Parts: sequence; structure tokens; C-alpha cells
Amino acid sequence: MTADFPAAPSVEALETGDVLAPRFGPDGLVAAIAQHADTGEVLMLAWMNAEALRATLASGEAVYFSRSRQALWKKGETSGQVQVVEEVRIDCDQDAVLLRVRPQGDGGACHVGARTCFFRSVTPDGVSLAPVPGAGPDREAG
Repeated sequence: MTADFPAAPSVEALETGDVLAPRFGPDGLVAAIAQHADTGEVLMLAWMNAEALRATLASGEAVYFSRSRQALWKKGETSGQVQVVEEVRIDCDQDAVLLRVRPQGDGGACHVGARTCFFRSVTPDGVSLAPVPGAGPDREAG
């Protein structure tokens, strides 16, 4: 599954057309945001290469590319927190993917055991835990 996606024939086709022509960066990756399909909560940001995007589209479950391991990573393969994909969207210039997912297992998405990777709030005064029930790193992992 390493075949390339087609190139858009024009900027107009890329930005408003109906051809999936993702613009992978120089590293071969595109940002992928996982959003809870029911609540709209942003769960995590990961990366996809062409193979991960094709695998996600084919399987209906989120597959990402691990930059640290330089390998495909099926979300939940070891944790049980599989992300069932309800919808895939691509942004206007096709350099970011949005996955609307239904988390399985205990519903967590973060490797530190939190429901979302975005459990900290940043203000001019510093960083603090966001007031979201079950979103902190001290949440029991399932």
C-alpha cells in the first residue's frame, strides 16, 4: 500500500474539488487530528503517511505513522483503545486530515491514560490541568 495518491490537476481542484489528493510534507507525512464523533472533543494529533491513510480508509479503524518508530501504528492494537472511524475529512489545501472517531476500550486516547491528549491548559501564567473530568494523566488506564 505505498502507491501515491493522485495529484490535483489545479489549485481549484485541490482546494474545492472532489479528488482526494493529500499534500504530504517533505517527510512524507500529513497531520491527522482525531475528534470524538459524538462530542466533538479533540482527542489527539498524530501523523499519517500514504500507507496509513490508505489503511485507515480500507479498514475503518485509525492507523497512524509513528515518527519515533518509523512504522505504521494501528491505534489500540495493544491498549484496546481502537478508534473506529465514522468520517474522514481533509482540509481545504489537503495537508491535514480530520478523523471523526468512536473510541473503543475505556474511551481513552492518550498514552498517559487520559481521555484526550489535550488535558493541559496554557495561559500567560503557565500550564495547568484543564477542568475536564477524566482528562488528567492520573486517570486510571484501562
